Amino acid sequence: MNLKIKICGMVYADNIKSISGLVPDLMGFIFYPSSKRYAERILDPSDLKDLSPQIKRTGVFVNEPFDKIINAVTRYSLDFVQLHGNESPDLCQLLKETGTGVIKSFSIKKEYAFEKCAEYVLCTDYFLFDTLTTGFGGSGTRFNWEELGNYDLGHPFFLSGGISPDDVERISAISVNGFYGIDLNSRFEIKPGLKNYESLRSFVDVVRKNE
Repeated sequence: MNLKIKICGMVYADNIKSISGLVPDLMGFIFYPSSKRYAERILDPSDLKDLSPQIKRTGVFVNEPFDKIINAVTRYSLDFVQLHGNESPDLCQLLKETGTGVIKSFSIKKEYAFEKCAEYVLCTDYFLFDTLTTGFGGSGTRFNWEELGNYDLGHPFFLSGGISPDDVERISAISVNGFYGIDLNSRFEIKPGLKNYESLRSFVDVVRKNE
């Protein structure tokens, strides 16, 4: 499959250290105050000082202004920002011009019109397709992945939304131009923000063996 692996919703320093041993391509920290996995409430920038440079630090934001996002980027030395709200292409472009990688998330529902993503192609590095919920992700709910068959922009994207330890075969069956990576979160948790190392290790091992 040769898919990039992003593990999101990390909060606790010891858990971050443990999961970093799996060397995911990206590790996500949520900067949305209403999230059960709100990192800034618990996580100190010093907790990330030993994180391998191979693991790209990704901050998840929802409808935050440019200055607040950049403040977090600077404070936590983030490599990427993931924008999970109604952010404009102009904001994405401003962030991209700072040298920060930009991932724009889109909430997918039945018969989703992927053409609305087109205006974000030039101002982002990647898309992320998640399940439409009221809580901006982290619901553990999977959308109908058959909808991806309607995606024809070719811009690289991460698949998110309820991916579970049992989904390797389903993921392997996805053949869509631009399918770049998977985003793992709530289905691999002991509690919100605390990831199950063994569950993730087993899943990641299988995914990488299938590359």
